Amino acid sequence: MGELKREVPSHAVHLCIDMQRIFSSDGPWPTPWMERVLPNALALTGHAPVRTIFTRFITPHRACDMPGTWARYYEKWPETTRERLDPRLLELMPELQRFVPPAVVFDKLVYSAFANGRLHAELRARQCDTLIVSGSETDVCVLSSVLGAVDHGYRVILAADAVCSSSDESHDALTDLYRRRFDVQIEIADTEQIIEKWGR
Repeated sequence: MGELKREVPSHAVHLCIDMQRIFSSDGPWPTPWMERVLPNALALTGHAPVRTIFTRFITPHRACDMPGTWARYYEKWPETTRERLDPRLLELMPELQRFVPPAVVFDKLVYSAFANGRLHAELRARQCDTLIVSGSETDVCVLSSVLGAVDHGYRVILAADAVCSSSDESHDALTDLYRRRFDVQIEIADTEQIIEKWGR
């Protein structure tokens, strides 16, 4: 799986990406094994709910509300726009929602949690330099957010058993990429090991 290079500091933040009903078996974009990794995301959240930040991927009201290729994207997936979608599907998975507050939620319109600058500002205000990442999907929003974190200089710890994808092949390829090409900036470990080394 991987091994942490050093202890996880008490001020580390758990960034749980897009664990929403829209990506569960209830939604139009099902990630088949979200339910399988949910207990691990739940364990990380329960360890330090006050140091957990959830993101939610929020779809536009209509495809034309988004710029450029995003408009084309939602023309392909019109059933996910908010004029058609059951708004409850944009909520966090119920097991995670109960931790808000003290956990907080940041909404985003694109893949990266860092795109609009709000998350980085929040992390700087918390004097956070280490992120523990869980969520959906390994090869889309997790990928974009992890690379954004790397660009900002954060130490990134990917909870390998707490991320999921709709493609096993892509999940495995991205995990291998993180391990081989980003080993200085991205560490990979399982949830149990992270919690064991994460200070209170």
